[in-house]
Amino acid sequence: MPSRLLPIPEGLAGARADAGLSRLLGLSRSRVADILDAHGATVDGRPLGRSDRLSPDQTVEITWEEPRPVVVVPQEVAGMTVRYLDDDLVIVEKPVGVVAHPATSWTGPTVLGGLAALGISVAPAGPPERQGIVQRLDVGTSGLMMVARSVPAYSALKDMFRAHTVRKTYAAVVHGQMDPLEGTIDAPIGRSPGADWKFAVVAGGKRAVTHYETLEAFRYGSLLRLQLETGRTHQIRVHLSTERHPLMGDPLYGGDPVLARTLGLTRQWLHAERLRFRHPMTGEPVDVRSEFPPDLQTALDRLRSGE
Repeated sequence: MPSRLLPIPEGLAGARADAGLSRLLGLSRSRVADILDAHGATVDGRPLGRSDRLSPDQTVEITWEEPRPVVVVPQEVAGMTVRYLDDDLVIVEKPVGVVAHPATSWTGPTVLGGLAALGISVAPAGPPERQGIVQRLDVGTSGLMMVARSVPAYSALKDMFRAHTVRKTYAAVVHGQMDPLEGTIDAPIGRSPGADWKFAVVAGGKRAVTHYETLEAFRYGSLLRLQLETGRTHQIRVHLSTERHPLMGDPLYGGDPVLARTLGLTRQWLHAERLRFRHPMTGEPVDVRSEFPPDLQTALDRLRSGE
């Protein structure tokens, strides 16, 4: 079981414990947060919390267990369908309740496990548990997701996502009506102060840009089409909540749980409905669309009818 004594350097004065120790140890911030939550780090015998601030006069004693290797286990994923497939990439329709790849904190179904169960190989590029992954969707978001199948396509697609040449279109239902009815939200996103499991618009966050257009307005909400320039964690959820129009079915960011129950929603109304791009190897246009899944369509129908 690794254990270290870490004198805090001047350069980390005032840094959050999870962020500062992550830099010192070379571990991910989420991994360090787990160690801190388990009281694995102390200063003068006192447990250090993830949001505590570091000081140069401190020496942190930290002990942790090496995580077990995360591997892709073939597992059939109910409702996951292949929408596009060639030697270089695959696009799947990801159901709600499925994550992109395995993780130490997740024991449910994954896109990579579902592809393995179908006998569809992915590019041997990236960390072993995330090979081929060039984009991800939240566990509570359904819709189209792309995975690379060849190493050249993996590199090219990563570059394309960084250059924002892959057009990702989402549909969302929000509380209330946007004013103006279409526009752009350009606001930096980072971890929410005091609530590490959430994200928020914060000074010093990473640049995040969301374009929106109102397609329909109802008594209690609106159907939007959204285009993302960037792909920050929870970007759509955070941006719309900041505008005081949170996603229906998203209580974490301000959605009304009573209205969600009325509509039959058990997750946020958010769907990745379209991917458009030039094929990374051939240059040919690829345009894949997705229909709304039954739970989202039912909630939308109820909004339209004014129930």
